Amino acid sequence: MDKKITALYVDYKQGRTNRRDFVRKLAMVAGGSVAAMALIPVLEEESLGASSSYQQDTELMTEFIKFSGETGEMKGFLARPKDGKKFPSVLIIHENRGLQPHIQDVTRRMAKEGFLALAPDALSPLGGTPVDDQAKAVSMIGQLDYDKTIKNFVAAVKYLKTHPLSTGKVGCTGFCWGGGMTNQVAVNSPDLDAAVPYYGKQPTAEQVAKIKAPIMAHYAGDDAFINPGIPAFEEALKKEKKEYQIFMYEGAQHAFNNDSNPERYNEKAAKLAWSRTIAFFKEKLK
Repeated sequence: MDKKITALYVDYKQGRTNRRDFVRKLAMVAGGSVAAMALIPVLEEESLGASSSYQQDTELMTEFIKFSGETGEMKGFLARPKDGKKFPSVLIIHENRGLQPHIQDVTRRMAKEGFLALAPDALSPLGGTPVDDQAKAVSMIGQLDYDKTIKNFVAAVKYLKTHPLSTGKVGCTGFCWGGGMTNQVAVNSPDLDAAVPYYGKQPTAEQVAKIKAPIMAHYAGDDAFINPGIPAFEEALKKEKKEYQIFMYEGAQHAFNNDSNPERYNEKAAKLAWSRTIAFFKEKLK
């Protein structure tokens, strides 16, 4: 696919341009509105295919579930190995675009590693994630009550702790907005057994004191918004004698793990961070 066309589509899906402007610009590049409209389904299919590697995996059991949260009924996507009676559990927190197909795929990948994996939909209080309109999802994220949202994820930890298929050991990982939320889950859930935030906003020094779970934090070398908070975060972790690891992936951009976003995805960094994440969870959740 032409790089200009791909870039236009990414801008649209990431909410940087509205649909009207996207179609207009696509028509200019593609050579007319008819050609543009014919391209859109192809772009949608390619985007979905980039984040659906495990959708047909017969080794897994997947389902959409509901659980009780601070704001009421919460929706979520649950995946687990088909064989086995009990599994260590991992809570997966999505980016600021809600529970998109990419995060469902990450949940499958986690399940394939032997975990009971749950990705809650933070937008449940507002009716759920509009998967066909990421710009709207971003706007909806901004409407959430921050404190209640944290409590919804803490409730998800409790849900996994007591799930009949869970060993009772629960870890949490999240990406971008979800990375920041992962840090907040670590602060607010003393029962959490491990936390792996990916390029997430760091908690305050006062909040770090409340963390019980060991931390493994992943950061992109090229991330001017998130990285300035790392030194204070690490200083607080050291001062409070917390167990932690921090990994920096030079040359990678924010959101480097998202393989449905060709502009940001960094295969080398993503695979290394993922392998470290899985090894960490297998050690801390055994």
